[in-house]
Amino acid sequence: MYHYTDGGLKNIWLINGYEEIDTPYGKAVSIEDIDGLHRVIGRWLVDLPKPLTGAEFRFIRHELDLSQKRLADMMGKTELTIGRWERALDRPVDPAADRLIRLIYTACTFYADGKPIRELIDRLAELDQVERAECRLEERQGKWRVKDPVLAA
Repeated sequence: MYHYTDGGLKNIWLINGYEEIDTPYGKAVSIEDIDGLHRVIGRWLVDLPKPLTGAEFRFIRHELDLSQKRLADMMGKTELTIGRWERALDRPVDPAADRLIRLIYTACTFYADGKPIRELIDRLAELDQVERAECRLEERQGKWRVKDPVLAA
């Protein structure tokens, strides 16, 4: 498995869908459909029944293509506040901000797939069930999917 840390997350492992290649500068990794991989990671994070850490929050913000300033304006916070949350890589972000970024991400991605927003609202009410999570992803027939989520209470 390949430990995928390029998105700033420490808990993502790729089972397949990547190729190690030799370059003049050493080993490199080529990943199939990086955009699809990031969508699956984003959806996994939104569905995760635990508070988002600063690193996870930052990953989702990047997937939404929002600057810290733009997100701060949407949330009624300062850019400094968003930056402070994101730098606290392993600590949970503000609970209201956590729920809001999940809703924004869901509205931007799940709606396009016909997934009802009500499912997310119900999941948000059940946060704090998991303390730690790790995700193993695999690529099959050109599509990424969660293969093996590991949740620990």
